[in-house]
Order: sequence, then C-alpha cells, then structure tokens
Amino acid sequence: MRAVVFDMDGVLFDTEIVCMKAWIAVARMNGKSGMEEIFPHCIGLNANDSRRIVLKAYGEDFDYVGFRKQTSIWYQQYIKENGLPVKPGMEEILGWLRTTKYIVGLASSSKRESVISNLEQAGIRDDFSVVVTGDMVEHSKPLPDIYLRACSELGVKPEEAYAIEDSPNGIKSAYAAGMKPLMVPDMIAPDEEMQRMSHRIFKDLLEVLAYLKEEQMS
Repeated sequence: MRAVVFDMDGVLFDTEIVCMKAWIAVARMNGKSGMEEIFPHCIGLNANDSRRIVLKAYGEDFDYVGFRKQTSIWYQQYIKENGLPVKPGMEEILGWLRTTKYIVGLASSSKRESVISNLEQAGIRDDFSVVVTGDMVEHSKPLPDIYLRACSELGVKPEEAYAIEDSPNGIKSAYAAGMKPLMVPDMIAPDEEMQRMSHRIFKDLLEVLAYLKEEQMS
C-alpha cells in the first residue's frame, strides 16, 4: 500500500454534528420541518447531490442556495464561538504518517474554500499532498469520482490506497473506486453492507493508527 486518503468531516473533525445542527436550525427558521430525517442522506455528498435530496423533500421552489448560505453563516459562527472540534487520534495519525513512506491525500465532499479553511485553522494543510473537494467533481460520493481523482493526482493506483471514511456514502465511493476502505463510524452505524464493503472497521483514528503500524511491519 502506498497512500492514505482521508475524508474530512466526521473523520478528522467532529463537524458532521455541527452541520446537522446548522441545517436543522436554519430549516426551522424557514418554517421547514423534518430536516432530522433529510440530513443523514446528505452526509458525504457534495452541494449538487445534496440539493437534489433537499428539493425532493421541500419542493423545487425551495431556495436551496439561500438555505446553504444561511447554514454556512450559522456553522461559521458556531466554530468561531466554540472552536474547530478535532477527532480523537487526528494529530497522532497525521504525525506518524509524516515519518512513513505513505503519500497522504484528502477527498472531501465539502467546498474547497471551507476545506482549506479548516485544514489551515487546524495547522494540518501541509500534511496533504493532494486535496480534492466536492466542487472539483460533478458528482461526489457515493460515486467514485472524487477518490479516483485523488488517486490520480497522488500518482497511485486505487488498489494501492487506503480510504479513511465515516459515512456509508464515503465507503461506497472508496469501494467503487477500488480502494481499501477503512471505516471509522461517526453519526451512522455500519450495517451489513458497510461491513461487507469496508476492509476494516475501527472505533477511532487511534485504532486505525495501530492497524497501519502493524501493516507496515508485516
């Protein structure tokens, strides 16, 4: 194995729950209910694919662009007040990867501006040789486009790369790309399909780190 490609939200940062809070709060501000059921289907998707799900639920006349602008403001205000929540093991696994032969990339369905902002705020931008974001591909997860592009830019074959993911859409994407998906569940517990598609399932990034260390020695 030559590369490790991380998802961001829900893997490096505990931001999926913040995003969900933002979507629910803004939906209620606009007189819309049911976002608790809608949001989980959007986890791991880029803006284009999320838009289709939201419009299917709320109707084609729903102002999705305005909604996303409002959720972004809510999210940024929360992060400003509370800080960027980091997942356990993030610093340890990235620190170890700096000492290894692995090429490290990131494939996030979020917009590039937001992704780079988060990475820079956490001081880890330079840990990633390649950063591919949702606005760089037409269709994001669960289709394989974003991971295929990440592997291409890293100069590795998909079968030579691990993908570290938290969501079903992300696991499906990495699996379809031909990578070895390592799942660290966040908001959605793995079902039988996720167990089948995942190369391994871990409790947190510290367990992933221990696994990668063992694999390197074998």
